[in-house]
Amino acid sequence: MAQDKNRAARQDKGPVTTVKIADEVVASIAAYAALDVDGVSSLGGGLGMDDIARVSAKKLSKTLRVEVGKEGVKVDIALIVKYGCSIPQISTKVQDRIVKSVENMTGLSVPAVNVRVVGMEMNE
Repeated sequence: MAQDKNRAARQDKGPVTTVKIADEVVASIAAYAALDVDGVSSLGGGLGMDDIARVSAKKLSKTLRVEVGKEGVKVDIALIVKYGCSIPQISTKVQDRIVKSVENMTGLSVPAVNVRVVGMEMNE
């Protein structure tokens, strides 16, 4: 599968086809993947699972940046974690989940996922 920015081309025994995936779609996949990890309270800025589909790409880009290039997808994400959880373990799980989700859903490689913990949610 050839990759060029956000395009994936595939040739079977038929004609060559091109699929274009918007950067915003890749960002949404990464956001949902991160929020699905136990110990993650929300994205930076307090964005939760229900907010991702409703917020604008501009607002999402304040806590999640996706760069799609020839080498693949680079993700920078800011998170709020739950108090009492291991930040290194949560960060590793978030990185793994984002890589698997983006690669499985788009076919694009993900060579870098940078996690920044910007806050902590206290248990009530």
